[in-house]
Amino acid sequence: MNSSLVLIAVMAVLYACGVYLMLERSMTRVLLGFLLVGNATNLLLLTMVGDVGSAPIVEDGVGAEEMTDPMPEALILTAIVITFGVSAFLMALIYRSWRLEREDDVDDDADDVALRSGDVAEIGEALDTTTEDTEFGVPR
Repeated sequence: MNSSLVLIAVMAVLYACGVYLMLERSMTRVLLGFLLVGNATNLLLLTMVGDVGSAPIVEDGVGAEEMTDPMPEALILTAIVITFGVSAFLMALIYRSWRLEREDDVDDDADDVALRSGDVAEIGEALDTTTEDTEFGVPR
């Protein structure tokens, strides 16, 4: 199987940049990282196809070993559709976040801030298990 070294290098760079962007706090950067990872996955599937052959249409004189496998192309089309759907959902989240708070950064959870700060009183309130559930009257 002959794979282009350039395609493999581009795929690795796209994965690295995409994962780096997905670890950021800005939702816009997360969206861009997700798009890069989706394109890198498409390149991965494209490089795994192998040698290019003729179309997978049954014709006289063309053997099965001379045809290309249509499954990777179907997987690429499926990956494109899934990437488009998740990207549209992320764009809706970014738009809603911008309309509500005029920013697209993800804030820390209050319990995480208390645990990270080391404040014993706040940690006790965050992890309190002695309070009773008002709906059922049993300890949580």
